[in-house]
Amino acid sequence: MQKILIVGSGDVARRILPHLTGRYRVFALLRNAARAADWRRAGAQPLLADLDDASSLSRIAGLADVVLHLAPPPNTGNRDTRTKHLLAALGKGKSLPRCLIYVSTTGVYGDCGGAVIDETRRLMAESPRAGRRVDAEETLRAWGTRNDVRICILRAPGIYAADRLPLERLEKGLPALAAADDVFTNHIHADDLAKACVAAMRHGLANRSYNVVDDSDLKMADYFDLVADAYALPHPPRLSRVAASAVLSPMQMSFMRESRRIVNRRIKQELKLRLAFPTVTDGIADALKGKVSC
Repeated sequence: MQKILIVGSGDVARRILPHLTGRYRVFALLRNAARAADWRRAGAQPLLADLDDASSLSRIAGLADVVLHLAPPPNTGNRDTRTKHLLAALGKGKSLPRCLIYVSTTGVYGDCGGAVIDETRRLMAESPRAGRRVDAEETLRAWGTRNDVRICILRAPGIYAADRLPLERLEKGLPALAAADDVFTNHIHADDLAKACVAAMRHGLANRSYNVVDDSDLKMADYFDLVADAYALPHPPRLSRVAASAVLSPMQMSFMRESRRIVNRRIKQELKLRLAFPTVTDGIADALKGKVSC
């Protein structure tokens, strides 16, 4: 039975797990020992380690045939030291994984002015957090080429699900941008991102990047309005960019500076992925069904 190591054991990782148990022996890298019993009950063998502490990673050397790398970079700096620690630990094994899937972000493209783009778009990260993702991608590609390991990079946009909708933002009445200043935004349901990770294990090409986005074509405020209508909440007030910057935090404004319309042709043609939630309208409707059943 092949062995899979999940690194970055959060919500999406838990959604991946049911696709793997029974077919693979699954290990989950955890920082928090309190979560170990839950992961064990779900069918994975927990390994306690911390990507920020290179000395804690010795047990993963030579452990897995496939690595699913979902861990984010550190919150500061220009480099993703966590990915470097992970690769250094993997490199100490007698055998290397044959495949490593990395979940990155569509933020690596920077602001595209609302243009329609695909994976051939030049990377122009504008925020420090996106810059650290670019560093991780470059590090992984180089490592995969040197060691003949198949590296697949999945670039995900805003991840949503029933428990990941902007309800708190809407309830607080935080503003969105007026139409003239608004940006195109992209989305993927957490379940579809989980499915994409599994599809990349099976069909992803070496040193290939894939935009894991749905078919939605929405500006950010329109997305907020869709959620507000579904949950009978007021639409957010629409302000100019200048006015909004006086109300919202720099972090909140940072998500309103980049506009992209991302094509998802590769995940459908190469990964053979069929989206369970082709648009955010489908995902919101599914969330409402769960709310009613509760």
